[in-house]
Amino acid sequence: MSDLALSTSTPAGAAIRNASAQVTPSPARASATVWISILAAMIGAFMAILNIQITNASLLNIEGGIGTGVDNGSWISTSYLIGEIVVIPLTDYLSRVFSFRNIIISFASLFAAFSVACAFTHDLPSMIAMRALQGFFGGVLIPMAFTLVFTKLPKPQQPIGLAMFSLAVTFAPAIGPTIGGYLTENYGWQAIFFVNVVPTAVMVTMLYVTLEQQPLQLGLLREGDWFGIATMAVGLAALQSVLEEGNKDDWFGSPFIVKLAIVAAIGLSLFIVNELLVEKPLVRLRLLTQRSFGLGTIAAVFLGFALFGSVYLLPAYLGQVQGYNAEQIGNVLAWTGLPQLILIPLVPRLMQRIDIRYIAFAGLGIFALSSFMNTAMSLDYSGDQLFAPNIVRAVGQALTLAPLSAISLGSVAPQDAAAASGISNMMRNLGGAIGTALLSTIVTKREQFHSNIIGQAVDLGRDEVRERIARLTDYFMAHGVTDAAGAHHQAIIALGKIVKRQAMVMGFSDTFAVIGIVLVLAGIAILLTGKPKGAAAGGGH
Repeated sequence: MSDLALSTSTPAGAAIRNASAQVTPSPARASATVWISILAAMIGAFMAILNIQITNASLLNIEGGIGTGVDNGSWISTSYLIGEIVVIPLTDYLSRVFSFRNIIISFASLFAAFSVACAFTHDLPSMIAMRALQGFFGGVLIPMAFTLVFTKLPKPQQPIGLAMFSLAVTFAPAIGPTIGGYLTENYGWQAIFFVNVVPTAVMVTMLYVTLEQQPLQLGLLREGDWFGIATMAVGLAALQSVLEEGNKDDWFGSPFIVKLAIVAAIGLSLFIVNELLVEKPLVRLRLLTQRSFGLGTIAAVFLGFALFGSVYLLPAYLGQVQGYNAEQIGNVLAWTGLPQLILIPLVPRLMQRIDIRYIAFAGLGIFALSSFMNTAMSLDYSGDQLFAPNIVRAVGQALTLAPLSAISLGSVAPQDAAAASGISNMMRNLGGAIGTALLSTIVTKREQFHSNIIGQAVDLGRDEVRERIARLTDYFMAHGVTDAAGAHHQAIIALGKIVKRQAMVMGFSDTFAVIGIVLVLAGIAILLTGKPKGAAAGGGH
């Protein structure tokens, strides 16, 4: 397997090393049975990624359906990501203990089951729990799909499998909000959680028939890094709770937030110390000391922050400020992913001719440009105005994902590839979870800031303010309000709503600037990495 082929594995799985020992070496050409199993695994990867974004265009509908406020909506996305983050490092270990076949089939089935359970929730806590479990059981499907490509296909056919994988991973974010929006508007928000049932049933049937039985190794349960698993799960859950609830509870002015922060700090500190000291750690953190991998992982965290943060932010803006319904939001977001279907197949050729650090840097720069383009928002900045930034963003993302993976994974030894892939994937998703929560907080804070500034300017002593109220009063008098005092009161309320809406627009605008800055930092980290070796380096073929 060439370095280039390995480098194009963006959401690489954590089970490569040991899964390869569980399968029979591939012949010169894969059989039809193998291709069926590969196709089935790609369905799983597609559905797992689809479900990160499928709720975003429908958040306002879901929030109304379960009776929670808009400030809590990010939990619906974040809880799914947390479930994925927890299970990704466990994928390699679980597939060795219970066998690759058993884990992928059972977890896929449970993924569909908890997806359906989400449709029957009636409050936020139960929705968060079901989404977290859905993310936990769906999280293994992405790395395991990648693993099958490398363990089942012969080297000459692996690029075909990688192309299928890349298209599945790329098309899911593009079509997710569109599917979610259409189903929500026509059948209700619950319908988006039933969309997984039929594809998952097909996937499980295909895998059950095509994957060979493998022996269990239950003795490995004694070797599990259970302390690391526990401290990681507790620490990450507490950290996300701090990020989500801190904004509403006045941050460290709340004793509850202080306690959660202490739990997060202790849990994650113990996890890090444990992983550095134990003989068989869950996550091999020492790999981060390698220059290119460490800096590449930092860039992956920033990229996850921007990727998942943008996917959360755009639907929130269109729904809360512009009043778009779920289907309209999905149509706007489709243009952030569809162009990548055309561009991504061309990226490997660029990687053969140009230093991949420069490709990744250019991609991150273009992605950042698309974010900065959204800092000029106004009250009428909506779908048409978002078209150009979304196309620019699609180009940037297409140029970023594979080269960034090549920079990180191309710098580690082959025997460390599985562990490095797990760390990179986990950290990217962690960046996404933190980004979703943090950007939600920034929007709220900046809206409050701008509302105070604008409110100070809306002074009844100013002539233009009095004139605006007078025009609004006349408008309400002309549209059915017969009482002059009542019309005047309605005019003041309307002016207050205008101020709030303008403040929200400026808050979202500032938040896109934050995403742009984060992407610039990711680009700087990429430039500081060493030149990859071999085919992944580019420019030598």
